[in-house]
Amino acid sequence: MVSSRSSTRPHGAGAPRRPAAADEAAVAAAAARLIDAAARGVPCAPVRDLIGADDLPSAYAVQAAVAAHRLRAGARVVGRKIGLTSPAVQEQLGVDQPDFGVLFDDMAFLGGDTVPIDRVTQPRVEAEIAFMLGDDLAEGPLDHAQVRGAIAWGSAALEVCGSRIADWDISFADTVADNASAGAYVIGPRRLSLDAFSPVEQRMSMSIGGDEVSTGTGAACLGDPVAAVVWLARTARELGDPLRAGQLVLSGALGPMRPVVEGDVVVARLSGLGAVQVRFGKGERA
Repeated sequence: MVSSRSSTRPHGAGAPRRPAAADEAAVAAAAARLIDAAARGVPCAPVRDLIGADDLPSAYAVQAAVAAHRLRAGARVVGRKIGLTSPAVQEQLGVDQPDFGVLFDDMAFLGGDTVPIDRVTQPRVEAEIAFMLGDDLAEGPLDHAQVRGAIAWGSAALEVCGSRIADWDISFADTVADNASAGAYVIGPRRLSLDAFSPVEQRMSMSIGGDEVSTGTGAACLGDPVAAVVWLARTARELGDPLRAGQLVLSGALGPMRPVVEGDVVVARLSGLGAVQVRFGKGERA
């Protein structure tokens, strides 16, 4: 498992307003819907009927309420994930910015592990680069040079995205409220400093059962995966919850995500970071 000195108060992009009384009731109802769906492993209706399809402050308030529920149950925050880094996905959802969610300790797996298929609701897998922070990102300009210098190592990673929303019928607010559709993640065995590889120049190929199903490059992630971390660092600091040393950051997909079922073996190969593999098997929901 990775460790973190993170605050346990997740926030979102944009300056959040204080919800009105009616909004607070809607946020509570949306959070309850998602919490129930996660507990039962049964997807629910979208929450945009409660908070609107593009109400970002309310969506992040729902995310924070669901995260607080998990923390009270004993989960621990170990990092963040960045989503919607692909221009194609942004266009699909009608947005012009990424989003982010919270990584909890029970989401973490290592390359070669088996992930119980029912651990993640409606699982889909995408390949990306994970970064471990060696320094806080709380002061200074938070420019590319500072963020790059704060990264201790990078690794090939698989993110197992999951949606508590039935049939992945999501708007921007739905996915933000649902913790940016976070489910689980798998970190590869090879961990290199940024002096040893170039994130933007990575070439990725992902296969399921030996068949190539997704390809991409580092440039597909906001033009450069490090640029995605710059966006996250600035957003997190603006909202009072800066990134800290010891946190892991999933920087965003390098290619399209694909659905998986029990028995699938997924392998992602990155040109400078090697391979990361995971199998999906039977198991109890956590």
